[in-house]
Amino acid sequence: MSQQLTSLASFTQIRQHGLADVLSEHRRSRPLLDAVVDGDLRLTWPQLDARVNRLANALEASGLGQGSRVLWLGQNSFRVLECLLAAARIGAVFCPANWRQSEHELAFVIDDFTPGVVFWQDAEVGETVKGARRLCQHDCKWVQSDLGGFDGYEDWLAGFPEHREASRIDEQLPVLAIYTAAFAGNPNAALLSHSTILYQGLMVAYAESVSESSVFLNSGPLFHLGTLVTTLSTFMFGGKNVFIPRVDAEQMLALIENEGVTHAFVAQPTIEQIRKINAEGQYDTSSLWSSPLAPEWTNPLVMPMSAPLNRKPVLYGQTEIMGFAVMGWLGGEGAGRPSPLVQVRIVDDEGHEVPAGEAGEIEVRGLQVMNGYFNRLEENDQRTWDGWYRTRDLGKRLPDGSVTFVGPKTTMIKSGVENIYPAEIEGCLRLLPQVQEACVIGVPDPTWSQNVKAIVVLRPGQTLAEAALVDHCRQRLASYKKPKQVEFVEALPKGRDGQIDRGAVDRMYGGGGYPSIG
Repeated sequence: MSQQLTSLASFTQIRQHGLADVLSEHRRSRPLLDAVVDGDLRLTWPQLDARVNRLANALEASGLGQGSRVLWLGQNSFRVLECLLAAARIGAVFCPANWRQSEHELAFVIDDFTPGVVFWQDAEVGETVKGARRLCQHDCKWVQSDLGGFDGYEDWLAGFPEHREASRIDEQLPVLAIYTAAFAGNPNAALLSHSTILYQGLMVAYAESVSESSVFLNSGPLFHLGTLVTTLSTFMFGGKNVFIPRVDAEQMLALIENEGVTHAFVAQPTIEQIRKINAEGQYDTSSLWSSPLAPEWTNPLVMPMSAPLNRKPVLYGQTEIMGFAVMGWLGGEGAGRPSPLVQVRIVDDEGHEVPAGEAGEIEVRGLQVMNGYFNRLEENDQRTWDGWYRTRDLGKRLPDGSVTFVGPKTTMIKSGVENIYPAEIEGCLRLLPQVQEACVIGVPDPTWSQNVKAIVVLRPGQTLAEAALVDHCRQRLASYKKPKQVEFVEALPKGRDGQIDRGAVDRMYGGGGYPSIG
């Protein structure tokens, strides 16, 4: 019996396969192909593997290992993928933070995530990052990603060998942390495992027709899964990831032409800029669209027209379930049918499944579900009390068995590609001594879907200029979260429970355009 157990244990170890093991195989299988392009830098798979080994060795020399955390405070870069893979190689967790946040928000992330190493960028975001470093309490090693000299990223890597012993990493360990929007006042870091990323990568590759010949332009923010899932899928299948620090329509056009881009993330305002710049066709975009005016563009996820996702581009998902869990291309109506990686049910507040056609909370279980929120024991317990992950989203099961998304259980504003939660902004407004009450709503906008509007009740005898209120939010929140409109009122409508009646506020002050599918 003991011999049999020993034999089984050997196979258990042999079956271990983490995210960085994919890179090890690419080094063997694709030695001549490009893995990443970033400005003038171009790396083959063996070159990327060597750099990841150097970084993994450097992290270990700094005392990091299984369960340790690595934080990225900067814009898009090939180093985001490099850092994720190095963290994967040592069993650590990597988090690319939202660089558009204010210094107060970034300070919260640093103190909450307690990383062993922070990689930070000086260009464009340096002053905000330095402000966050002054505000935070957590002490750790800081390495500047865009500094070439001593204490810079490249010099630090150069001091470590490009070889290391192969290590076996449990694929159930978390490897990626993505901070969700602040639906309850503060953001939470959703922990995603090696296996979750690998399994979902297979689904995304099929949905978006990703292969070894794919070239993905990382033009959306890498702190969102909206972009990152395609980055990871392209990586998994040996395609080429092309990086640009931030959205720049002209630079994107040049990269599409020079690299033969086949996949990209292009938001509505950016596609309009691209069409205007390239109206005469000076840039060759034929690898992505049939003409310079990009007539095929329908949503930010740009891929070959033959891709299954393009047949019916409706989806339901969230960061906590590694992006999309219900997809139109899998069949059915509404948002489509669930992925084979998950089970989905619609339940009432007591956790009982409701009949088809009745709205209830969407619950998910399966391989796509996160490992939980980092350092949020109470929230994790509340989300999993009945053995399923409770999404806090409302949906319905249709007669044919497919699922439709009704709306967030907690009201969410959608501005461009950003999710904005009123609770966070309302909490910020209440910091002002003049403010007695505030209700934040979304108002329709033809370009951004919605804008943020604050309905504010001042304390008796107080005055406050709209500009001062907006500036207060700008200093403490990411710029896209600040109110674009402010209306001062004598009182806010309340329900019988004494709470603000958000539906009534929407009706009275122009709210609408909230996200929904199906």
